[in-house]
Amino acid sequence: MVLCFCGNMASVRTSWTNKNPGRHFWGCPIEGSKCRFIGWYDGPMCERSKAIIPGLLRTINKLKAQTTRLKIYLLCSWIFFVFVLVYK
Repeated sequence: MVLCFCGNMASVRTSWTNKNPGRHFWGCPIEGSKCRFIGWYDGPMCERSKAIIPGLLRTINKLKAQTTRLKIYLLCSWIFFVFVLVYK
């Protein structure tokens, strides 16, 4: 059991910064708290991981944006299709 500076039980979180991508740490469970408690849960990552993970995250975000755009196009095409069938 790990306690933060304000006396609450710390929770495990994941860092997504470029310096420590995917690294787990203990942090204050209260969002926006001024506690600023941080304790690393796992060891430091190798340099290769630090180089690869941010690129993978960017790729995932691009694919999510592309998927959303394709869903919108599909919905519009179905609306157009129904419109053409109804007013034929």
